[in-house]
Amino acid sequence: MDAGCKFFRERYRISEGDLEGYLAEAHSAGGDYADLYFEYHATTSITLDESLVKGATQGVSMGCGVRVVSGERTGYAYTDDLAPEKIRQAARIAAHIARGPARVSTVGLAAAVIGHNLYPVVVAPTEVEAAQKMELVTRADRAARAHDPRIVQVRVAYADEVRYVMMAGSDGRVAGDFRPLARLSVFCLARQGHVTQRGTAGGGGRVELDFFRRQKTPEHFATESARQAIVQLEAAEAPAGEMAVVLGPGWPGILLHEAVGHGLEADFNRKKTSAFAGLIGQRVASHLCTVVDNGTIPGRRGSLNIDDEGSPTSDTVLIENGVLRGYLQDKLSSRLMRASLTGNGRREGYEHMPMPRMTNTYMLAGNDDPQDIIRSVDRGLYAVSFAGGQVDITNGKFVFSASEAYLIEGGHVTRPVRNATLIGNGPEVLKHVSMVGNDLRLDEGIGSCGKDGQTVPVGVGIPTIKIDRLTVGGTGQ
Repeated sequence: MDAGCKFFRERYRISEGDLEGYLAEAHSAGGDYADLYFEYHATTSITLDESLVKGATQGVSMGCGVRVVSGERTGYAYTDDLAPEKIRQAARIAAHIARGPARVSTVGLAAAVIGHNLYPVVVAPTEVEAAQKMELVTRADRAARAHDPRIVQVRVAYADEVRYVMMAGSDGRVAGDFRPLARLSVFCLARQGHVTQRGTAGGGGRVELDFFRRQKTPEHFATESARQAIVQLEAAEAPAGEMAVVLGPGWPGILLHEAVGHGLEADFNRKKTSAFAGLIGQRVASHLCTVVDNGTIPGRRGSLNIDDEGSPTSDTVLIENGVLRGYLQDKLSSRLMRASLTGNGRREGYEHMPMPRMTNTYMLAGNDDPQDIIRSVDRGLYAVSFAGGQVDITNGKFVFSASEAYLIEGGHVTRPVRNATLIGNGPEVLKHVSMVGNDLRLDEGIGSCGKDGQTVPVGVGIPTIKIDRLTVGGTGQ
């Protein structure tokens, strides 16, 4: 029995008979499919600002969400009380909302077989005493301040959580999971004269606390954050105009996530509101581009053993050598689109309905040496990191702000620049990719993705790539 199912059956005495009864209640007004999502969520957070602890919290929430699907109509209700009558009441409300043709609920539930354990954490970070976590944030604060006297403000945040989840559906499947997650982030402010600039860095994953001692230390993140802030102090204003742009490996994959990834989620394509709707089998990018969404990478922030509908996650090829191969599917969209499940049904918590979401989305490595990519550019921009941006998935247009960027002049990376924005169209940009590096890197493990009011942890990645033409917004020469 998996840890998630075992947790709910032992702590809350939820039996197979109880699950069948709740599902029968959910189908009391008909419907094509019903499912239950149980969640126990424990969290810890510590914030250090100006070398003082400004916040330290612990919390626990739990509940059950009930979904009933009838055609394209979905009824959803939830309760934060796991008493049987409260769950039955939520099931009746969801049934009433999604009222459809009469149907008999499936009985004889069977545990799903999960083929992998991507995060074999023995001691969850939430179970470690607070003093050890305080040591991490204090070390980060000291390291950032020691990096350069021009660092005038440091803020460090640590957060961890563990979720026990269990899903049961009227298709007869029961599945559960135990999901640890930890993250450390550092913000630095640097000042020189009247100029102030900032830097941020952080990371983590579905890991034990020892990750921050042996693999990515507080000093690693603190030094990187401080370095970014100091680089920006010395930067000139970014030039404006159309030019070649080179994206560095790792976190710049956030541009791929936002400008392309969201447009490949099945609900947008089912409703034909995505720029990629109806284009499966057609060329949408350079032949050098292969983009995947992979929820099966061990320990990664965006990885899951099963999605939030109980389906196994997978390594899904979205764009292969420039040709669109498929979309990210949850159960509802895959049924309505008659497509295979990809294990991308995700939700923020039991209060929310699942929908197609990304896990770890990245472009596969190519064959080019990153230095050859830089040498091929006479005048352009080298974007190393991004702060934020906006995307319209209906047409693919985006605007992104680069938090660290440099000029490329005569095939060499030269001066740092600030306030650079990248403006373009996601599908069109991929068509102008002319070189793809052999240095694929995933982000450090700090990404979160928002959609329709829900936030979930994700991963991004990209090798060094060259985009022949892209509009850069700036105020310099």
